[in-house]
Amino acid sequence: MNSTTNTLQIFIQAPDLQTPIQTLTLTLNSTIHSLKQSILSKLTQTPKPQINCYLTHNGRVLSDSAAVKLAGIQNLATVTLNFRLSGGGGDGGATGAESRDCYLNMYADKKPDKVDPNEQRLSKWLNCALSNEPLKRPIVVDSLGNVFNKQALVEALLGKKVPKAFGYIKGLKDMVPVELDPIPGSDSDVKFQCPVTGLEFNGKYKFYALKGCGHVLSAKALKEIKSSTCHVCRKEFMEDDKIVINGSEDEVVKLRERMESEKLQLRERKVKKVKNVESGVGDEVVKVSRTKRAGDLKGTKVSGKIETKGVDGSKANGKEVKRFKAGDMAPPNANKEVYASIFTSSRKSEFKETYSCRSLPLGRN
Repeated sequence: MNSTTNTLQIFIQAPDLQTPIQTLTLTLNSTIHSLKQSILSKLTQTPKPQINCYLTHNGRVLSDSAAVKLAGIQNLATVTLNFRLSGGGGDGGATGAESRDCYLNMYADKKPDKVDPNEQRLSKWLNCALSNEPLKRPIVVDSLGNVFNKQALVEALLGKKVPKAFGYIKGLKDMVPVELDPIPGSDSDVKFQCPVTGLEFNGKYKFYALKGCGHVLSAKALKEIKSSTCHVCRKEFMEDDKIVINGSEDEVVKLRERMESEKLQLRERKVKKVKNVESGVGDEVVKVSRTKRAGDLKGTKVSGKIETKGVDGSKANGKEVKRFKAGDMAPPNANKEVYASIFTSSRKSEFKETYSCRSLPLGRN
């Protein structure tokens, strides 16, 4: 910059015109508008009258009314000449072919509001999976890690209004009561946290529910403090006792396989128990119906052997079969025969019993 003449020299570029960079000398007192006119005059190949253009410096648009000395243009700076697009068709405006109904129909159907993923995530963790109401005690989870208000789920079961998606829930045995630790100073029915790490129960972190005690702990707590006991109540638990809450698709598939496996094992145990009772395996007392006479024998095949069951002290598979006698259970200082008569009418009497009482035979009054 020349301090005596108060002038500066700048570089001019016009990318839209594909012209080489040129230089221009101007005074600090001139305006951006006069600078723009000087640039248009210097670029002789550009039509001069009424050209819609503007100047930029360092990516900033320069106002036509501003002075050069206030626009932040330094000596040997570069100023860019840009051109605005003109309308009049072909630029996305109206062509005259559209009708008024076209614009009315455009706004006739209301577009669905976009769902905020954060709100959707919070709703899944802070609301009941069945009623969509805020979680409030008592709270339960199912075998797949869904969280429910117990009252809403029980009412749906009683009214037979459980959705098909939760059809595997048949009763209280399919629910695991859980204890969610509330955040101090907040609404205890809405915000919860991990009692060990303090991580908020909001879907950003993975949480597990323990079947045995029902405490809900973050995955971080179970990972950093490795133990086979609950960090809150010190109750023992195994890996299969952990239920991941609102898990991913792969985690839900694993939980579903575990649930089906447990149901199958439970059915097998029930069938095995019934068979054991019917066959009298071990030291179990053989149950014989009252209609069978004493001394009746029945052959039952157990594990490829014939087992003989009796009711009068006979042997079954070489073991004594014990028969229940009411007299053996008589209290101290009581007559066994009198005590046994309370439970059986096998003792013969010369009198006939009435329909109402055994102690008032006919013919005594």
